[in-house]
Amino acid sequence: MSRVAAPGGRSLFASKIAYEALQIDSGEESEEEIQEEVPDSSNAEEGAKPSKSAIKKAARLARIERKQQQKAQARAEARAAKETSAASSPSALSPETTQSVLPEVAPPSPPAALASSVEEVASSVPQDTVAVTAVSPVPAPESKPVQPNGTHSTPNGNGNGRPHLQPESQPEPAVTRLPAATSTAQVAKEVKLPQAQAVKAKDEPVAPVEEKPSIVPSQSSAPPPSDEETVKKRQNVLERIVWTFIMIFGFVGLLLLGHVYMIILVMLCQSLVYREVTALFSLKSADSRDASKSDHKGKDPWSKTLNWYFFAVTNYFLYGESIIYYFKHVVFADAQLLPFATNHRMISFTLYIIGFMGFVMSLKKGFLKQQFGLFCWVHMSLLIIVFSSHFIVNNILEGLIWFFVPASLVICNDCFAYIWGKLFGRTPLIKLSPKKTVEGFIGAFGSTVVFGVIWGTIFMQFNYMICPVHDLGTSAFDSIVCKPNPVFVWRTVELWRPLASVLSAVVGGSITTLSYAPYQLHLLTLSVFASLVAPFGGFFASGFKRAFNIKDFGDSIPGHGGMTDRMDCQFLMGVFTYVYYSSLIRENNVTVGGILQTIVSGLTVDEQLELIADLTRYLQKQGIAIPR
Repeated sequence: MSRVAAPGGRSLFASKIAYEALQIDSGEESEEEIQEEVPDSSNAEEGAKPSKSAIKKAARLARIERKQQQKAQARAEARAAKETSAASSPSALSPETTQSVLPEVAPPSPPAALASSVEEVASSVPQDTVAVTAVSPVPAPESKPVQPNGTHSTPNGNGNGRPHLQPESQPEPAVTRLPAATSTAQVAKEVKLPQAQAVKAKDEPVAPVEEKPSIVPSQSSAPPPSDEETVKKRQNVLERIVWTFIMIFGFVGLLLLGHVYMIILVMLCQSLVYREVTALFSLKSADSRDASKSDHKGKDPWSKTLNWYFFAVTNYFLYGESIIYYFKHVVFADAQLLPFATNHRMISFTLYIIGFMGFVMSLKKGFLKQQFGLFCWVHMSLLIIVFSSHFIVNNILEGLIWFFVPASLVICNDCFAYIWGKLFGRTPLIKLSPKKTVEGFIGAFGSTVVFGVIWGTIFMQFNYMICPVHDLGTSAFDSIVCKPNPVFVWRTVELWRPLASVLSAVVGGSITTLSYAPYQLHLLTLSVFASLVAPFGGFFASGFKRAFNIKDFGDSIPGHGGMTDRMDCQFLMGVFTYVYYSSLIRENNVTVGGILQTIVSGLTVDEQLELIADLTRYLQKQGIAIPR
């Protein structure tokens, strides 16, 4: 037997059997490792990794409580030392003893003695902790598997490994603290007895034990999220609402100011959209070695310049065509604008050729594939964005109602799709937009059709909305008179007699005729397109963003993302409205501008003078005085 002095200044004894039964490994274990051996059922079930702040807080609480337990244990040991005799039985421990000393050499004991030793050790466990001190450390095995956390595992009787830190030196004894237990079964479970030496522990009444905080807390003990996220969300919602009203009132104000302000608005929107789309294409060399050898460090210096050059040339061509078509009476009557009108297309083609030659001259080795990709990217952007904006401007010049009402239908459909989707949405509509639902799509269809007929009928009563533009200086506060398009003229149709009888019985009066405007029928077509086809422009933009792994195209509008996010459906709707109007609604009448275009472009100067003389003679015979 070996005798050593305990920390409290008294002598303790232990048998070889108790030492082997406890299976204490040699080596100094850290405080964190000891606490990791304490089973945490809540943490094992949830399997969530706690935060660092929660771990530090729990460790601090554990240290405070451990110091209190050590003080209480020291006082108890002092009292027990006075009452305990110096010598004790070598096969068992005294109930008052709280620490056991492990001998270096002891003969093996029979199983009965092993069981009694385990029970005696268990009976000596206090309510808080037990400290087991090894006199001479046991050398570790030659090879132990290294765990992912940097610890080694020692196999136990069940074939499982108990993690512990590999000590750098072993001159000092190892101390293992076990959690509080009041029964032999609990002690046997905590010390992990080998399967060959396991014994059935007697069931003893379990005293209530105060639950101690674990070093590794569960996820439920994690600190609640700070209020910064909530405040940020509220600020984003407030910013989105404020800018929504700014856009609404700004749009209405520009609409009242006149056609030219609406044209400027469309040009501004298309410029922002073009900038956002072309910015997605980053021109970098595929080979880093080529980039290091190049003078421009991986970027083509001509890319942005050529992008905006082609943008300007395309706008010059398209808007020049619109000005010549809708303002013939001004352009062909002004000698300064006449060269521009007669040579517009040749000038546009020459400007494009200059840009094409500049692109070819900017080609660099190591960037050829990226430069040609950018060239195609720019032309596709011009086709989708600038050409669509050109048709929208033509709608404005044909009458503001052909621009304002279709744009309102797209906005209405988007709003109702969100409302119906939130209320009844269950079935996903398309994978490109997970938030879109079939219920929202169908509900928005019916709502947009009803809204479109009512909304369009209200604005068709104002000449400012339905008259084509003849003077860009006009506004909503001016008196405008024009011959309306026949689709805005009300008509009366006689109802079928059985239908008239049913309606008369329902209303309680005589209803034999029905008044309508052909524009209302066209509104049905526009509403159906805005509900069924225009949303696919938004789906196209969603796929675009997914391809580049971005949430928004930009931040042009605070709280709403980029301008492309707001205009994705409007481009498709504007093109359809122009094609529909020019094919089925617009009247091709003889105008003064058309006659002047024919005279100027088809007659020589002598023929023009002869025409003027003949026209003057004709008017004089009609008794019309010609001002000199």
